Amino acid sequence: MHLYIIFAAKNATITVRVIKSFPYRTCKNLVIHGLDLATVTVGEFKARTAHDIKTLPGWKPYQNVELDTMKLYTKAFGTKTQNLIINLDHPEWVFDDDAKTLAEVGCEHETEVSFFNRTAYDEYAANPVDKWE
Repeated sequence: MHLYIIFAAKNATITVRVIKSFPYRTCKNLVIHGLDLATVTVGEFKARTAHDIKTLPGWKPYQNVELDTMKLYTKAFGTKTQNLIINLDHPEWVFDDDAKTLAEVGCEHETEVSFFNRTAYDEYAANPVDKWE
């Protein structure tokens, strides 16, 4: 089992929940494979994710959103939040330091991370009303 943990940390898969709209719960998942969690920084991961959104097919509706912030959503086998769009329960899970590695901010193999606009998130967190039910 110890060998699996080392392998997973050097060849991890992270699902990025790219959020376009909080009130309308508009998001799309981007799965990124082959990450070394001990060496890839938050800033590098944001840049890679933004590049994938700009270049991969099917992402055109998300290309006009200013994505600037990441936050841990859930880890593998962990509990999920009741809110379907983002985890509002843990403000400390926001990745505030782009110099930290993904491992340092709590990412593990098969972690889910939200990628969103910080201003839109702050507005939604202050008044979490969904416009689409």
